[in-house]
Amino acid sequence: MRKNRRRKTFENVEVVDAGAKGKSVGKAPDGRVIFLTNAVPGDVVDVMTTKKRKAYFEGVATKFHTLSDRRTEPVCQHFGTCGGCKWQHMGYEHQLYFKQKEVANNLKRIGNLELPETTPILGSNVQYFYRNKMEFSFSDSRWLTQEEINSDEEIEDRNALGFHIPGMWDKILDIKKCHLQEDPSNAIRLETKNFANENGISFFNPRRQEGLLRTLMIRTSSTGEIMVLIQFFEDEKGNRELLLNHLKEKFPEITSLLYVINSKGNDTIYDQEVICFAGRDHIFEEMEGLQFKINAKSFYQTNSAQAYELYKVARNFAGLTGDELVYDLYTGTGTIAQFVAKNAKKVIGVESVPEAIEDAKANASHNNIPNVDFYVGDMKNVFNDDFIATHGQPDVIITDPPRDGMHKQVVEQLLQVAPPKIVYVSCNSATQARDLALMDEQYQVTKVQPVDMFPQTHHVENVVLLEKRV
Repeated sequence: MRKNRRRKTFENVEVVDAGAKGKSVGKAPDGRVIFLTNAVPGDVVDVMTTKKRKAYFEGVATKFHTLSDRRTEPVCQHFGTCGGCKWQHMGYEHQLYFKQKEVANNLKRIGNLELPETTPILGSNVQYFYRNKMEFSFSDSRWLTQEEINSDEEIEDRNALGFHIPGMWDKILDIKKCHLQEDPSNAIRLETKNFANENGISFFNPRRQEGLLRTLMIRTSSTGEIMVLIQFFEDEKGNRELLLNHLKEKFPEITSLLYVINSKGNDTIYDQEVICFAGRDHIFEEMEGLQFKINAKSFYQTNSAQAYELYKVARNFAGLTGDELVYDLYTGTGTIAQFVAKNAKKVIGVESVPEAIEDAKANASHNNIPNVDFYVGDMKNVFNDDFIATHGQPDVIITDPPRDGMHKQVVEQLLQVAPPKIVYVSCNSATQARDLALMDEQYQVTKVQPVDMFPQTHHVENVVLLEKRV
């Protein structure tokens, strides 16, 4: 029997909450949840469903009867089409409220944890132009707006330099002004596009796998340094040097001008050679007098100012006196390890990415920090009894895993090592809650501090202090 796939319409639905992945939440007449992409808690709307599942619907608001007092006017002309900054239409104080609520709900419902009083979320003083890294894609067949599609005009300029339309790998929205990265980011992007257009330099087509210009990455730092990397699909020296020389002359403030020639099927650069065209092959980030060397492939928290706040919370939770052996799991480029080193006797960092460990060692040497050591390997394989026997029993473990959380074997090893304190930094409180539940018999959550790293989005970091149960 064929399923009924017809879309439903529900009228006068009150939007009551903001849920996972930034979607707002209403209730259908039958009690099922409706996840909405374009509403704010407090709106009263008519809804057209786009998906039907056993326990919920997905849909869009098609008519607004009442507008929520939590609403604010989005500042970006691309809001609603671009896949980023999905909460721009919600006042920042309300964004913080729903982020804190999500953290608490995940820890209680998924982790079934007994929580102390959660400290109010640490908001960002800057709500726009806070990112230090942006990546843009070129396309010779840009996304057309509905107005352009409906018009009778022939669209001649189809080149774009911007962001992927959500769910469409081959469609790029041309960005006029992005509110995520400080200038000269917008100026560099627009100049790159205009110069390429004026000089007939071809834009990439992912379906046909042709065209010269593929991606543009811009990194900035709190020290005022700028890195620009252009990824070319082909080794076409004439046009490549024409564009790079133009950017070098137009923006003398660029510290590091790089390029990659990548003819693979995907545009990741991590297995590609990065070539320095002008300046240095790196820039420096600074935090409390420490300098961190950032190259094109380096991982660094994308909100420098809030990264500092996040690391201060982690260091504060660790409560170091100078006598402790600290393990920093998933250390990345060793930023947290070096940040806490002056308060510890010794810090051991572990990370699976060899290049990140090379950066960590180089930064520690540059910063003249003698009491940190870094080791590379898959966490579930490296962090074992032999490792502990070699390096010593830790007094504090700091762990900052990726979004998927910690592997079950890593959690089991943590419980076996059983340090007095564990500081768990997470970018996904749902997987954090899952891991904490596995440790609940041995450890009690004594502190919880959400930190907002990404204003205008639903993403939130969370730091938890675990202490051994008596």
